[in-house]
Amino acid sequence: MITVDSESFLTVVAVGAIAAFAAGVIGPHLTIPVVVLEIVLGILVGPELLGFAEPDDFLDFFSSLGLGMLFFFAGYEIDFERIRGSPLKLGALGWLLSLVLAYSLGGLLSLTGLILSLLFTGSALATTAIGTLIPILSDAGELRTRFGTYLLAAGAMGEFGPILLITFVFSTQSAIDNAAILLAFILVAVIAAVVAVRGVGRHWALFERTLETSGQLAVRVAVVAVFALATLAASLGLDLLLGGFVAGVIVRIALHGHEVAIFESKLSAVGYGFFIPFFFVVSGVKFDLSALTENPLRLLELPMFLALFFVVRGAPALLLYRTALERRARVALAFFSSTELPLVVAITTIAIDQGHMRSSTAASLVGAAILSTLIFPLVGLRLRAGESAREAAPA
Repeated sequence: MITVDSESFLTVVAVGAIAAFAAGVIGPHLTIPVVVLEIVLGILVGPELLGFAEPDDFLDFFSSLGLGMLFFFAGYEIDFERIRGSPLKLGALGWLLSLVLAYSLGGLLSLTGLILSLLFTGSALATTAIGTLIPILSDAGELRTRFGTYLLAAGAMGEFGPILLITFVFSTQSAIDNAAILLAFILVAVIAAVVAVRGVGRHWALFERTLETSGQLAVRVAVVAVFALATLAASLGLDLLLGGFVAGVIVRIALHGHEVAIFESKLSAVGYGFFIPFFFVVSGVKFDLSALTENPLRLLELPMFLALFFVVRGAPALLLYRTALERRARVALAFFSSTELPLVVAITTIAIDQGHMRSSTAASLVGAAILSTLIFPLVGLRLRAGESAREAAPA
């Protein structure tokens, strides 16, 4: 039986609201992603500082739900019709190049003794937090620009690729078993997509009619899809991130051709208004601050990893997009692509559980990911200032 720490639960909920309020107040003067404030305030109220909140199974449960919803929105924003062709090819090639760079640098760090496993550290370096960036890009009007198309493609590969790595490489099962399980999951997902497309086509009038009533059928069905596929993925031994991501892709496909502005607004309210803040605030509460502060030399790892994020994910953007984007846009793409957080938390958690990473290394990686989410999008937005209004996304 799970014991509910009501004070910690209330603290996490309150911190989510305070973070949103602070972001709104600061916003006109300085753009700070609300997720950064959620994590920083989570650290502040956590056991190592104020001690208002303690991590427990109940908070971990809600944190997992928030992570699933976060990756649902990451999958939902991937419009494959829009990013097919050059954006998707460049995104895939860029991520493969990132993987080569990440494992090469991870190997060097492993040889020096700074890290225990090149596999886990390298995989963490090769991610992109597109799910975290989406609300920032949406608020800035970038999602519908040509630049946004290339960024969504690069981010999709930087998020989906590492999810597959988690599924295959980090699992304790054999590669053959993993492949069979993944194929079974894909089969179920394809069937679910076909059913969803037909169901929405036949009953869209009903879905649309209930959007302004207490029934909220479309929102409830979408939430069921997220948790059902996340549960299926977890029960098959896959990561729940894969389930949330695929659920988002399926809902996007099913709603193609329909007017979904109201639906998206209501679903965003459910996800970003309640579930997703739990993941970021609880990540802050669980942050191992002492692992960094006990040894001052470990603090040097934090800026090192921040720089490596940019090298691993930013270099491909600078090298591969020379014919697709002008120089200023390529630099902006490099900074946005180098923004990392949710998968860094997930990978470091797995690595520590399996004894392949020190707590200090995990804290440095997560700390660097927090800084990347604070700094890199701001630089990217500054580079893009005024451009999004003059661009239109390709048809």
